Amino acid sequence: MFRKLLCTLVTIITLSAWIVSHGGEVHASNATNDLSNVNYAEEVIYHIVTDRFKDGDPDNNPQGQLFSNGCSDLTKYCGGDWQGIIDEIESGYLPDMGITALWISPPVENVFDLHPEGFSSYHGYWARDFKKTNPFFGDFDDFSRLIETAHAHDIKVVIDFVPNHTSPVDIEDGALYDNGTLLGHYSTDANNYFYNYGGSDFSDYENSIYRNLYDLASLNQQHSFIDKYLKESIQLWLDTGIDGIRVDAVAHMPLGWQKAFISSVYDYNPVFTFGEWFTGAQGSNHYHHFVNNSGMSALDFRYAQVAQDVLRNQKGTMHDIYDMLASTQLDYERPQDQVTFIDNHDIDRFTVEGRDTRTTDIGLAFLLTSRGVPAIYYGTENYMTGKGDPGNRKMMESFDQTTTAYQVIQKLAPLRQENKAVAYGSTKERWINDDVLIYERSFNGDYLLVAINKNVNQAYTISGLLTEMPAQVYHDVLDSLLDGQSLAVKENGTVDSFLLGPGEVSVWQHISESGSAPVIGQVGPPMGKPGDAVKISGSGFGSEPGTVYFRDTKIDVLTWDDETIVITLPETLGGKAQISVTNSDGVTSNGYDFQLLTGKQESVRFVVDNAHTNYGENVYLVGNVPELGNWNPADAIGPMFNQVVYSYPTWYYDVSVPADTALEFKFIIVDGNGNVTWESGGNHNYRVTSGSTDTVRVSFRR
Repeated sequence: MFRKLLCTLVTIITLSAWIVSHGGEVHASNATNDLSNVNYAEEVIYHIVTDRFKDGDPDNNPQGQLFSNGCSDLTKYCGGDWQGIIDEIESGYLPDMGITALWISPPVENVFDLHPEGFSSYHGYWARDFKKTNPFFGDFDDFSRLIETAHAHDIKVVIDFVPNHTSPVDIEDGALYDNGTLLGHYSTDANNYFYNYGGSDFSDYENSIYRNLYDLASLNQQHSFIDKYLKESIQLWLDTGIDGIRVDAVAHMPLGWQKAFISSVYDYNPVFTFGEWFTGAQGSNHYHHFVNNSGMSALDFRYAQVAQDVLRNQKGTMHDIYDMLASTQLDYERPQDQVTFIDNHDIDRFTVEGRDTRTTDIGLAFLLTSRGVPAIYYGTENYMTGKGDPGNRKMMESFDQTTTAYQVIQKLAPLRQENKAVAYGSTKERWINDDVLIYERSFNGDYLLVAINKNVNQAYTISGLLTEMPAQVYHDVLDSLLDGQSLAVKENGTVDSFLLGPGEVSVWQHISESGSAPVIGQVGPPMGKPGDAVKISGSGFGSEPGTVYFRDTKIDVLTWDDETIVITLPETLGGKAQISVTNSDGVTSNGYDFQLLTGKQESVRFVVDNAHTNYGENVYLVGNVPELGNWNPADAIGPMFNQVVYSYPTWYYDVSVPADTALEFKFIIVDGNGNVTWESGGNHNYRVTSGSTDTVRVSFRR
């Protein structure tokens, strides 16, 4: 507790570098930003579908066919609003659970008409005006009260944001408004505000990006006005005091534009940002590339799919669980930053009607003790059931604080801020069979040892268990809520054989007084440009300032304590490299990957004509700045696209590049064996504009 209090006190600082002017006003939130919202590894998120949580103000409910009294029709509005969330913060239901952040539905104005098939936009994903509130949730005064109430209870607020599209084209023709002023419709799109290439068949990455997601009117983010409009919109919501952003449908927008967009968020007011890329248990190359290069984290569907298969559906073994943890530790550059979950509004609820609820208790215990930023779906703590959309989006059924699941969250959620091993630790398997997994998480002297038996009908004898935790008797953190037991660790780390009961979960921990050496757990935001302030979290840095390096370049330090360092990014060659900390005793930490941008980012579409290739060959882009690979073919941008916006032999790609910068670039052709053929002649030249997207188009030089 002392360590947590000390860390909180020393991070309440003023960084005058964050004073930013917008619209002629100076935003005090930027002037006093202490970067407290960039690292969510120590947070526990509670995910609320706003319309389905609680009707706190019946006066703002829609009238007529949009509304379902009693929520008998799950495709209509049911009355949940921001006042309902405020009520359950003030009642103690949310704070007492131990959650530290709320993720709520998109707050913007949605279409007011029904879909031809009878659906309403209760979910918030059919935007009409990004600069106005959804009146059925409340007005800006209501939203401000939600922020103020949450913050008064040390709870952060994350909003869902949907820059990919407006609404289905069959509702108001995908209309887009700017604070009440109509900008355009999908079918009469004289300004090219939308992508009009038809619906996607999801056959490849390009098709998923530039064609409509189902019948939704896809916005043309590369259009300079739409780019400006979306940036203005998110800044408006940042000014309300939100603490994080979940970006919808990131698999369906250009990576280059999204990277520039997220960079603009970090320039304006840095908050934790994660995207939604619906993927299977194995992920994909495009998915992993996005997570590691976009500047944002991701909603970890890989984690959820495996957790549901093994723990909920009993279709796998605990070997599958550990294999997922081990593989993602390698696939993600920042595994601790990915947002994990066991159910949400896009997949089946974890609890199955008629089954033993102990399975849900086990799932929550696993979620809250394994790596990542855990997100708990509303109602899971009360064993709500439901398959698919909208069956998984029923009205909140109870605010019962006595369920076992609620108490599991209550006991385990605080560990994320008390024990660095939970927030940042690596994971090691200590004992495993098809039904049992015992894993140990460790970080610089802090430990968490978790034993899970997913079989609710059979006990197992655990023999030969080893741990790195110091010798002593450890009591179950859950206080036997899931039939846990104490554990006696001997001097050599061995443990006498014991019986792990049916459905038992035991959690043991050791928290050190301080780290023995400097170890970095997280750096946030995960990308930035020279002059930006960045926060390093971890332990063992020491009370006296030492030195921080990016590659071999020394970094200016703004604040320093044993667990938190705030630095100013240096003027040096950008790209990906490692940040490291050397304490005052000369001991150097681990290296932590960080993406240093050349400068403020803009999205530019690079187009090359007459680039003829043979079967199996692709065209890539490479140039003179890190954002273009620094002339290194291994870091080139691509493979470029050639089917939707332009057709072969014309190739194109949207790229995030430094504004107001003279670029030199070339195109290369890479065959299936990795052989590179460079474009002949001199370099192409282009100067990036500032404050706008752009397109540069050249012919391939044979």
